[in-house]
Formats: sequence, C-alpha cells, structure tokens
Amino acid sequence: MPLRSRKPCLVRGALLLAVAGLLSACASAPRGAADREPDEKGGEPLLAEAKVPHAVISETFLTPAMPEANLDSPAAWRAPDGRRWVITTAKGTHQLIVFDGDSGVRLREVGSKGTALGEMNRPNGISVIEDLLFVVERDNRRVQLFALPTFEPLAAFGDDVLREPYGLWVRSAGAGYEVIVSDNYMSPADKDAPPPLAELGQRFRRFEVTREGGRWQGKASGSFGDTTAQGAIRIAESLHGDPTNDRLMIAEEDTAVGTQLREYGLDGRYRGRNVGAGLFKAQAEGMALLQCADGSGYWIATDQFKDRSLFHVFDRRTLEHVGAFSGRITANTDGVWLDPRGDTRFPKGVFYALHDDQAVAAFDWRDVSKALRLKDCAQ
Repeated sequence: MPLRSRKPCLVRGALLLAVAGLLSACASAPRGAADREPDEKGGEPLLAEAKVPHAVISETFLTPAMPEANLDSPAAWRAPDGRRWVITTAKGTHQLIVFDGDSGVRLREVGSKGTALGEMNRPNGISVIEDLLFVVERDNRRVQLFALPTFEPLAAFGDDVLREPYGLWVRSAGAGYEVIVSDNYMSPADKDAPPPLAELGQRFRRFEVTREGGRWQGKASGSFGDTTAQGAIRIAESLHGDPTNDRLMIAEEDTAVGTQLREYGLDGRYRGRNVGAGLFKAQAEGMALLQCADGSGYWIATDQFKDRSLFHVFDRRTLEHVGAFSGRITANTDGVWLDPRGDTRFPKGVFYALHDDQAVAAFDWRDVSKALRLKDCAQ
C-alpha cells in the first residue's frame, strides 16, 4: 500500500519532536531475567528490514516516558466529567498509571506491591467494561476487580487455578460477566519453553463474575486449549472476542512455530483457521476490534517490531487483510486499546498503543481510516 502523508499541525509536530528526544534520552534500562517474558528471547526483528508495505501515521501524542514502570497494556474509560482516561498496567512499579486520554497528561498512580485487595504484583492484562476494571496480576496469579472512578477494590479471583496469567478478555454474560484469561504456564523442565502439546489443554481459563448480596465474586467455570500441532497456543497472552461472529482471536507468540492469530469459537474450540501467517514478521501481540453497527468492522493486531511496531488491519467478517500502519515513533508494543467513542479531540475515536514499555501512544482514528481507506463507522 502506498505511504500516505498528512501534514501535522505545528503543535503536534513540536510535541512529537520533544517526546522523541525525551524517549531517546530515557531509553529503558536492560531488564533482569525475572522481568523477561517467555516471548522475549532470540533476535530483535526490525520493521526497517522487513519490507512490509504499510502507511506511516504520526502519533497525536505520547505520554511522558516512564522507563522504570515497565508499562504493558492500556484500557480507556470515560470519566464522570466527560474526560477520557487511559489506564495502564505498570509491571515494574506494581501499579496502575492513569493518563488523560485526550492529552496524555499523567493524572495519578493507583496501588502498590502486595497481595491484599488494592495491592498488585506485576499487573499485566487489563480490561474495562462499563464502570468495572479487570486487572490480571501475573505474580499474584489472580484477576483483581476495581470500581471506577474510585478504583475501589471489589474482589480478586483465580488464584486457586491460575499458574502464570497474562491477558484477558471480558464480556457481559447474563447478570454478570465472563472473563477468559490466558494462562502461560511453561514446561516444568524448562521455564523458557512451552509444555508438550498434550499439556496445553488448560491454556485459557474461564470465570463467571457476579454480584451476590452486594458483593462481587469470581468463580472458575472451565478451561480450554487445543492440543494439536496446528491449533495449540504455545506462548499465550493476547486474546480478544467478537460475540457477533462467535469468534475468539488468539495471538500465537511463539516464533518457532510461526507467530500469527488463531481463530477459535467462543466455545473454546479451534476452528482450523490461522490468520496472518506470513504477514507477522516479528511477533503477534495486542489486538483490538472496531465494531460497526451493521456488523462490519475491523480487527487491529500488533506485530511487535523493536524499532517501530506494525499494526495489521483485517476485515471483521472475512478476516481478510486490509492493510497495515505504523507510527513514526511507537515501537515494541505489547497491549493496545481502541476507543471508538468520539469527542472534541478525537471525533472518530482513538487507538492507543504501548511504546517500548515506557509510554502510551495515541493515534487519531481519522488518520488511520484515511490512510487505509477504511469504512467510517464512528460511534
């Protein structure tokens, strides 16, 4: 796809230049073995060398660099005063970091290291639904539930069954919610290697979250995972669902077998289809879904290059590849979040992507849509 340019305003250009200099000066310090993820090994592929056709889009802003925080995943929420918040997990400081979603200004930090409610130990995956915030804690082996906007801790669950949880997806289910958590337990014989195929049947855990007698609780309700060579998930983190199409998309991050997206049904069965095989050159990571009112829309999935992240776009219904884009700065992305709701700053919505473990980048969806000639289905 030909690269399309859009002349940035002076404010945006000045801001990006300042941020780029700041991020270069505050590059992340090398992390120890305890901070390494199972997928962080081997070489570091570069988009500059991959020769993948894509559009380059200027970031609207990047939040201030926080290399010590080791940021992982964002989620957006509309505050009571109408402002958009971006809430990000910080693995290094065991907190949640809250930014203004329209400016990138850092608003507050939530939590500290510990095991009590309200405390966290290496928070990773995050999701917002209505006025509830779900956070996966890898080293507490649980999911914690918070109320927004107060961040009051409401419940914690999963520590009786989860072994090494990373990502999650949440949907409404009856009077409560269903939470599906990726459990990236590794081989007992080699902590850097996935288990044998036969042991991957519990790669994903289901939980029912309900409110009974005024109190929230989460109960394990099953597990699933394909154990065939074609459908198994060796390295599990990112997942996202589309109930309209009875579809659960899961990122296979293991480059040894070919990193790509695998299509499952919401029943947990592998459907025999892999998406993006050959398109992902670095590592498939965070995903988001734009849902149009007529049932159409787009999947956005990250290819985690170290120099600049690439974001592949797929048709929601057919899963055909539509195109790809990158930012001018954003690199080494873990989690992403698409907020389709418009406001004065982002009339057609905004796409957030983590930058190199230390900042959040915001992309105006108008820029993405124009560059890739996507359908307008703003909400």
